[in-house]
Amino acid sequence: MHPAPALEHHVSLRPYNTFGLDVTARLFARFTSVEELRALLALPEVQAAEKLVLGGGSNLLFTRDFDGVVLKNEIRGLEIAHQDEDTALVRAGAGESWHGLVQYTLDQDLSGIENLSLIPGTVGAAPLQNIGAYGAELKDTFEQLEALETATGQLRTFSAAECGFGYRESVFKGPLKNQFIVTSVRLRLPRRHQPNVRYGDIQTTLQDMGIEGEPTPRHISEAVSSIRRSKLPDPAQIGNAGSFFKNPEVSQAKFDELKRRFEALPGYPVPGGVKVPAGWLIEQCGWKGQRRGSHGVHDRQALVLVNHGGAQGQDIRDLAYEIIASVREKFGIELHPEVNIL
Repeated sequence: MHPAPALEHHVSLRPYNTFGLDVTARLFARFTSVEELRALLALPEVQAAEKLVLGGGSNLLFTRDFDGVVLKNEIRGLEIAHQDEDTALVRAGAGESWHGLVQYTLDQDLSGIENLSLIPGTVGAAPLQNIGAYGAELKDTFEQLEALETATGQLRTFSAAECGFGYRESVFKGPLKNQFIVTSVRLRLPRRHQPNVRYGDIQTTLQDMGIEGEPTPRHISEAVSSIRRSKLPDPAQIGNAGSFFKNPEVSQAKFDELKRRFEALPGYPVPGGVKVPAGWLIEQCGWKGQRRGSHGVHDRQALVLVNHGGAQGQDIRDLAYEIIASVREKFGIELHPEVNIL
């Protein structure tokens, strides 16, 4: 059997979570291959411990030290696994950065994930919550993934249907939570570009960039990156996990009732109802830019909770629940965190 990577004891996770929270893992190890992961999972102390797989740490809020083993996924590799004249099948190791994969596909003259540019985190985390932005979601191009079952060490392939994708949801956040570790992802990307510029500020940003006519995938990627940088704070400058809350969906009847009371309420039709921007709801409750010493709500985007420095995870969690309560009281809408709270 492949030798197991070294297990480290009492490791600070501050460099491994974008909130920059200084919590400790009792045990910590990195793996760069399926074989190394299998060897780690075979160790008695790993088998007996609660396990947390860490990618970019961009969707986590630690409220305490982690008393189990943190397994840092560093499986790399980007390749075109198969191609024909219409599409290409791109395979990426789960430890690759998501934006790095986007850049790779643009370099290969492929399209399909340019609207998902600059989303933080790793490839392996992307299918867990079906990442999405600017009118696109991972499920639009997803072909399959490989994941290791922690109980058996068996490698299993999951199709899109088996992943059970929903809005920021998958089977790995529900029935199969903590049972599988994603090792690689395959996307099927079109060779013929079909620009998706309907959502958000993409069209006006392209105009500001001086792009006329049909934009290329790289143009759209640059526009999306520019918008994200203008709206979302860089975790290297200020601790955050991007959008903290999901955009809630309400029935058409509920939306119509709210619209009569709040004329400016924005909404986007979705199957079965209307999606309402959580950021707008939070801003209407007066939270945007509020600061509580070490932590608060970002001054340019009310969806983003920030660590100004020295915050505790439970402080940020408590603030999130206060926001949820105030939105519930004012609008009768229940917000749900997009970030995983541990």
